[in-house]
Amino acid sequence: MPRLISKPQAEPGLAQKISLSSQMPPSRRNIGKKIRRHWQLYLVLLLPVLYLIIFKYIPMAGIVIAFKNFNVIKGIWGSDWVGLKYFYQFFESPNFWLYIKNTLGISFYGLIVGFPAPIILALALNEIRNDIFKKTVQMVSYAPYFISTVIMVSIIIVNLTPHVGMVSKFFEMLGVSNTNFMGMPGLFKSIYVWSDVWQFTGYGAIIYIAALSGVNPELYESAKVDGASRIQKILRIDIPSLIPVSVILLILNLGNIMKLGFEKIYLMQNPLNLSTSEVISTYVYKVGLLGSSFSFSAAIGLFNSVINLILLITVNYIARKLSSNSLW
Repeated sequence: MPRLISKPQAEPGLAQKISLSSQMPPSRRNIGKKIRRHWQLYLVLLLPVLYLIIFKYIPMAGIVIAFKNFNVIKGIWGSDWVGLKYFYQFFESPNFWLYIKNTLGISFYGLIVGFPAPIILALALNEIRNDIFKKTVQMVSYAPYFISTVIMVSIIIVNLTPHVGMVSKFFEMLGVSNTNFMGMPGLFKSIYVWSDVWQFTGYGAIIYIAALSGVNPELYESAKVDGASRIQKILRIDIPSLIPVSVILLILNLGNIMKLGFEKIYLMQNPLNLSTSEVISTYVYKVGLLGSSFSFSAAIGLFNSVINLILLITVNYIARKLSSNSLW
């Protein structure tokens, strides 16, 4: 039998190359064309990107100050390298565990109480059929969010002041002796957290109300035909529709668990409640700015940020494994 000799394949011609290039992903083939066509949109996008690069990413180089004995005259790069000295100094501090306990205690207390509060308010507002009453409740609940922190703390202190405050007067009418609530260490966490709930619950409910407004009305009609009660509608329709948004916000909140608000806590502090009100952020301010120990405060701040990053990645991983909702 004659041997069949296979001919070598010829190199693709120009037409074949064009056809092969047409099979490339559009994102790679047309990216330059898209930029030229929509250059105005990319120009607008360029401004926030430059802002992030200039004011967020470039200053990250200053983290090196945490590993140096910073000297104002020598500058950041001319200061002597000390490695992990200031980290060990913070870990060996006698009040290290006190600051960690106070920070985590207030954060988790606020998360347990404050996270479900906007969800409950959104579910309640979604069930109100009287538009006038509904808008009134929304306005009253949103208003505290626009009060500045300084004024909010002033309201808290004035109302809790012995002999003068409204709360003290109320307890005095009940026969309870005047009490300095702001001077009781055991009450500081509750005062901080519940005042936050009052101030931010209404504003936090906005995103959940928006999520509820996107629910398909046919689901409610079907539930009504099936004879479902209001509680059943909430359990079977409303709450499942809020789960994706709730998971994302929960991940973000847990990722900032160590980043406790400095301004409000610092304004509420006094020598009597310092044992429960001193947290990492206030300690960094006192040590770094008031004590001029910039390297030590930078090391504490870096430790704080690393813990937040680890928590964010861990919680996001758990959420992705348990459900289909995650940040990435």
